Amino acid sequence: MILIIREAVTTEQIKQMTEQFGSNFIKLAVDVNREILAGGGELHADCEQALLDDNSQQVDIWAADWHPETRNVTFESIINIRPRQQNFSMEVQDPALRSRIEKIIRELLEVA
Repeated sequence: MILIIREAVTTEQIKQMTEQFGSNFIKLAVDVNREILAGGGELHADCEQALLDDNSQQVDIWAADWHPETRNVTFESIINIRPRQQNFSMEVQDPALRSRIEKIIRELLEVA
């Protein structure tokens, strides 16, 4: 189930988002401008589409994974390949952008 998270997540929302892959991880798309995220899809692109449908701009959306048990964030996804934004890899390469994405994820998901 894909949920758009705008404020601190609840335990029930984490449970809903982990249904796709068990408790191992949640695929996310993070809007770094609006400081919201969508999580729980089969693909990062599914989460990205949920944000686009919610009026986010594609240029502001980056993919990551959240591992609830370890509270680890990883930044690898095909949607992160963006030559026009100087990101030539599946992994978010800019340390400042990675930090911003991680901060949003932790503020919204680490509370559950």
